[in-house]
Amino acid sequence: MTHRSIEIAHANMKPGKIFINKGNVDGAQINRSPSSYLRNPQSERARYSSNTDKEMVLLKMVDLNGDDLGLISWFAIHPVSMNNSNHLVNSDNVGYASYLFEQEKNKGYLPGEGPYVAAFASSNLGDVSPNILGPHCINTGESCDNANSTCPIGGPSMCIAMGPGQDMLDSTQIIGRIIYEKAKELYASASQEVTGPLASAHQWVNMTDVTVWLNSTHTAKTCKPALGYSFAAGTIDGFGTLNFTQGTTVGDPSWDSIRDQALGKPSEEIKECQKPKPILLHTGELSKPHPWHPDIVDVQIITLGFLAITAIPGEFTTMSGRRLREAVQEEFATYGMLNMTVVISGLCNVYTHYITTYEEYQAQRYEAASTIYGPHTLSAYIQLFRVLAKAIATDTVANLSSGPEPPFFKDLMAPLIPNAVDRAPVGTTFGDVLQPANPKYRVGEVVEVTFVGANPKNSAENKTHQTFLTVEKYEATSATWKIMHNDASWETRCKKKCQVEAEDDKGEKDAITVLKQGTSCVLNISFYWHKGLQGHSNATIQWHIPDTAQPGTYRIRYFGHNRKKNILKPAVILPFESTPSTFDVVTTW
Repeated sequence: MTHRSIEIAHANMKPGKIFINKGNVDGAQINRSPSSYLRNPQSERARYSSNTDKEMVLLKMVDLNGDDLGLISWFAIHPVSMNNSNHLVNSDNVGYASYLFEQEKNKGYLPGEGPYVAAFASSNLGDVSPNILGPHCINTGESCDNANSTCPIGGPSMCIAMGPGQDMLDSTQIIGRIIYEKAKELYASASQEVTGPLASAHQWVNMTDVTVWLNSTHTAKTCKPALGYSFAAGTIDGFGTLNFTQGTTVGDPSWDSIRDQALGKPSEEIKECQKPKPILLHTGELSKPHPWHPDIVDVQIITLGFLAITAIPGEFTTMSGRRLREAVQEEFATYGMLNMTVVISGLCNVYTHYITTYEEYQAQRYEAASTIYGPHTLSAYIQLFRVLAKAIATDTVANLSSGPEPPFFKDLMAPLIPNAVDRAPVGTTFGDVLQPANPKYRVGEVVEVTFVGANPKNSAENKTHQTFLTVEKYEATSATWKIMHNDASWETRCKKKCQVEAEDDKGEKDAITVLKQGTSCVLNISFYWHKGLQGHSNATIQWHIPDTAQPGTYRIRYFGHNRKKNILKPAVILPFESTPSTFDVVTTW
């Protein structure tokens, strides 16, 4: 689908103009590792008013007639308003911001199908959370904003950060709307045109063997990749399943023994290089069935006039991003390119987990444990990006070495999930209705239809697949079916929760299961895939009919692809559509 989107964009190129604007987004983020941030020098921290970067940088794109084409914005926030208990496939906060903006600009189009594109990109989000109420022990309600993110009773698994809503869907929309509203404001007032030459510099680099100049006389080295114990702890946005703790700087003999027996022992070289990280997984020394982490990484800068986009292969923390932006800006200025706006564009090209500052690395919270190339990773990146900035500023990009050739990973990767052949029950075919809709529903009720299904991942291999479902209304005047919703629709319904108190076998109330009174929001349209045995599966689609639904005749359709065995040849993937029954929606009986 990524290739398809590039093809569509290329086919729709046209002359236009780009305008830039900047502004602060308030009330959308917190630093999820504040104790690590405090490890940075006080003199450095004093230069900033917050332990997160609040600035959004936005590019507005129009054609030569001034008609809207799209936008791209950069803002530091993790898309983790939906936590790891979510089993639905749906967008998060920045995806919801994009949805809102595109729905406004693409009047009359279904989500994802209009010509206007609103891209909300990542910046230095490494230690930034949208769960702004902060971490609290879910069993006591007390704050667990400490270096280990742990609770007195229950440990780290009880320490979870909450968003501003009554549940994660509500929080996703609240944070997404804050981001959208600021983007809308900046878009409307963007007046500074971005003009000037376009340039780009790119290199491949072996990140396991970079000599870093700490000063004029001392050097250090990057390391072979490794993940620390705190990586397995997860974060306050989503804790790990095992009882690991953030901020762990000493290994555990039991886990070390399990690792050594299963994967072999990490070398003394990697243990020494990664200190004070206690190594849980020495991924840089593991190569079966293929390398566990990349050695060869890309670094890249693209400039358009006074704008410099640094393409970062990972997640920079707040202070890491500040240091890189400042260093790149200084390098440009040294060679005559003054007042450059430097943007951190995170998670570009290859993915290499997190990048903390050297000081934050010493704390070994989740982000530091996930800084795979060791304590000097940030310094190495700063050094490498300075080289790219100098090459652009001095017009010597052609003289840059392209660097070591990376491996072609497609030839190395083996699918972790087998591509099982799909099968329909005897006497049925894919898309047949197993449980039809009722003949009639009132607004506020739930329509549920179950179909003979096939594995949804088959559809990902098909370039023309657009949606798994549609909700359609019959238009009598034209004798046609009009699509009202698809699987990207974000309409929600909300309902009141009731107080629930569970008692254990001693008759004592279990605080974990107490639900506060409030509002619970769920998606109006849900698609559930139920895997059965021997290739059989069902697909269930639910539509919570909103109060705004117009009376009339409706149907729900299902679109999928089934994998069919092809004797002596590779399996083939075949599209299918549902054969739905209709139902009426009424306001009253």
